[in-house]
Amino acid sequence: MANASESELKISRIGNSKGIRLPKRLLERYGLTDRVMVEEHPDSIILRPPIRDKLSWEETIVEMAKKKEDWSDFDQLAAEGLDD
Repeated sequence: MANASESELKISRIGNSKGIRLPKRLLERYGLTDRVMVEEHPDSIILRPPIRDKLSWEETIVEMAKKKEDWSDFDQLAAEGLDD
């Protein structure tokens, strides 16, 4: 795999289970917060951020602002048909 890097992490006991601690730089780089998806393959395990179908309201506003769309006529369209 091109541009791949390796790190050796210690497996620690967590109650009756075992787990690993991911370095902060990896959490930030890949946008991992409180959940992670695990893909199991015959010779590897892949951790990745969960796929999010919906944006939060804040993310939606940011994405809308990036597009710089003109919504000035929205109020007129939204009221159409309500006067009847």
